[in-house]
Amino acid sequence: MLSARSLFQEIHDNDEAFRLFCSIAAKGEDQGGWENGRISRLVPDPVLAPKVARHGADEDKHGRIFNALMHKRGLDPVTVPDDTDYTMMLERQGIGLAHARLRREEQLTEQDVITYLAHSRVTEQRAAEQMQLLKGIFGDHPVLGRAVRMISNDEDNHLAFCHEELLRLAALGHGRAILNTLQLTARAEIRTYRDVSLAVMAHMGEILRWPRAKSAVLAAGIHAVYLYERLGGWRRMTTLRMPERLNALGGPAPTETFA
Repeated sequence: MLSARSLFQEIHDNDEAFRLFCSIAAKGEDQGGWENGRISRLVPDPVLAPKVARHGADEDKHGRIFNALMHKRGLDPVTVPDDTDYTMMLERQGIGLAHARLRREEQLTEQDVITYLAHSRVTEQRAAEQMQLLKGIFGDHPVLGRAVRMISNDEDNHLAFCHEELLRLAALGHGRAILNTLQLTARAEIRTYRDVSLAVMAHMGEILRWPRAKSAVLAAGIHAVYLYERLGGWRRMTTLRMPERLNALGGPAPTETFA
């Protein structure tokens, strides 16, 4: 039976597939760590800046975790194919703050901060959902369990942070700008997620030598998810509610490490 559990188990059990999966994940986390690190230095708000820095520190930690998982199996990272680079594909569409903007030593504007938080709110929704899925599959695994639980908890914190900060800005009169940015970001994200998912499955299919019928079924499933999201599922990424975890990124990042 073809299921998410059987699919991820198959990827986990093959060194080349696992190496590609972890390399893709590590690169995305490293990019997120760099972006948040730069944003934390450019944000003029002295209360927000350390929270953004904490966000970046978490992303850097996640990149180290995925690299450590490869190291435990004697694997080295591989070059990530361009068609699987979710972060850069979003940037090429003008979603989020461009790297060229972040490299300038120039304080972010209020609209820049809204763009950053809206981008994070949408992409962290996806990350939190993906980690919940992996936690359900590998949460009790003797090697992967601690890693996926740690990352999943961090992603939940990141999502709570975005909700709280966007609601704070909405209360200051930025509601319309926030909603417009969230909607634009969500529509671009679901297309990008579809395209990246198709690319990742194609690369995995080559490594694992899936029969054409299996690849076709997986592709059909990815297109079905996109159709659901395009018809209204994307709206879950644009709603805002006060989270249970208030000040989720307040204080320094935990010193806990994964090796």
